[in-house]
Amino acid sequence: MTDYLEKFAAQRDAGERISVFAESLLAEQSPELRNLEKKALEEGVPIIRPQTRGLIQCLLELLAPRRILEIGTAVGYSALVMYTYAPADCEIITIERDEDRAAEARLNFDRFGAERITLLEGDAAQILPEVTGTFDLIFMDAAKGQYIRFLPEVIRLLKEGGVLLSDNVLKEGEILESKFSVTRRNRTIHKRMREYLAAVSEDRRLRTILLETGDGAALSVRRRGMADNTEAGDLRQ
Repeated sequence: MTDYLEKFAAQRDAGERISVFAESLLAEQSPELRNLEKKALEEGVPIIRPQTRGLIQCLLELLAPRRILEIGTAVGYSALVMYTYAPADCEIITIERDEDRAAEARLNFDRFGAERITLLEGDAAQILPEVTGTFDLIFMDAAKGQYIRFLPEVIRLLKEGGVLLSDNVLKEGEILESKFSVTRRNRTIHKRMREYLAAVSEDRRLRTILLETGDGAALSVRRRGMADNTEAGDLRQ
């Protein structure tokens, strides 16, 4: 057991060192974004990590999206990252349930002159069924226990060839643990996140890969030629 613990600690230490090294190589962001990031971190607002920002920037270059949907605005940092690096004609819709954070996000959007960002305030489970059209990129960064609840509507809204990026799916490595080693108050989130990862991995409409970026990200591509009535859990092709 001692050897195992020492090996695990060494791997974790190496992983942290790799993360620091990788983040040192990321492209600089604008001073405005950097200031907003600094303010959010100082106030304890959960925002995307630097490696996740880098991944989003790469996806924006790859996809050149015309429409982006974000679930979980917080104070608007990630939406403004996408606004800054997406094509100039890209429309962004972002959903936030918390009134105070939504109000702060609106102020930040105004400061950036981000007229192409539309903020919808309320429960995403109620808002998503009312959203029309399809999206090239959907970024899921809301309450982790709700991902599985949002998934059916998210898949409906994701265009063929589009990308769903789900953030913070590893929960600091806790997702790897048995439910019995997770604190009782976190067991529901633990269970639902595992269900979500299984769902995006097994759904024939998606191709999914799990990345260690940030606190873990699931990157899913909507497969072409797969009908919406394809059921999750069918054998993959």
